Amino acid sequence: MRIISGKYRGKTIIAPRNLPVRPTTDFAKEALFNLITNRFYLEQISVLDLFAGTGNISYEFASRGTENITSIDASPLCTKFIYQTKEKLSFDSINPIKGDALKYLERAYAKWDIIFADPPYDLAIHDQLIETVFRKDLLTEDGILIIEHPNTVKLDTHPYCTDNRKYGNVHFSFFEKGK
Repeated sequence: MRIISGKYRGKTIIAPRNLPVRPTTDFAKEALFNLITNRFYLEQISVLDLFAGTGNISYEFASRGTENITSIDASPLCTKFIYQTKEKLSFDSINPIKGDALKYLERAYAKWDIIFADPPYDLAIHDQLIETVFRKDLLTEDGILIIEHPNTVKLDTHPYCTDNRKYGNVHFSFFEKGK
């Protein structure tokens, strides 16, 4: 994987082969960040990266100047890798936490501008993620929830869904309150 833009543009990060992950492709990540940067000043937002895996999305935000990034993953191997990479690249803005994403949301009291979730494709918890984020009011007024999912998952009929994008085999659905 590589960082697309920002301070570490072009930096390749090699994750250990034993991580239980499916990193977002560079093509999809670049398209996603084009949408995000047209809407937010990345230096001024807070981000929650759920099912962070290798930390791919968190590194991209950090490289682009985001100061407040929380990366959650249940795998101790993933969390350790994110911590090591954060230290290596001096990404002080990333806070890796080992934990269950849904349990973290249930206990959360903060609000984020962007919540990005990339659950394992075989884990059917998309509706539960959406319901928890909006029931707990975890987004800022103009915040968005972005869920990466396979083609087999259809989220466009959800009342909070405002957009769906497809980049190769990667699908992103966007959710906002009051839209």
